[in-house]
Amino acid sequence: MSNIIVRCIDCHVAFIKNGTPEYLILKRSNDKRYPSIWQSVTGKIESNEKPIDSALRETKEETGLSPEKIWSIDTINYYYDPKENIMNLIPVFGMLVNTQTITLSDEHQEFEWLNIKAAQDKLLWNQQKKGLKYFNEILIDSNSKKNQILQL
Repeated sequence: MSNIIVRCIDCHVAFIKNGTPEYLILKRSNDKRYPSIWQSVTGKIESNEKPIDSALRETKEETGLSPEKIWSIDTINYYYDPKENIMNLIPVFGMLVNTQTITLSDEHQEFEWLNIKAAQDKLLWNQQKKGLKYFNEILIDSNSKKNQILQL
């Protein structure tokens, strides 16, 4: 039997440009796990850390960005790690920032700000594409009942 754990987060980062969301997509460094794939901000939850705190910390560490607003997205990413025999459940967050100026960590070698379709096309994993889709729905429909901002 596999263990089920919550040990990492996904965080989609958006900037509103001319009224339209653009999404930050990061390309992993060649010397890291999953080399050269494009992804959202991801990272491990440290001991005694809440997932939202991990999302804030990882975004700051990987990009230098801090949010104006943050949402808990109504989906969970998941995947099976056969090496560890672990089923991972991953909380998904969306974050709105007020600048497109990025300071990349050594985890990533490139970044792009893209519209929803181009961003989804770059992402490898379907669950990340789904989380980004749900975050986009929140941003484009300000009256949405799903539009529940978390307090910072």
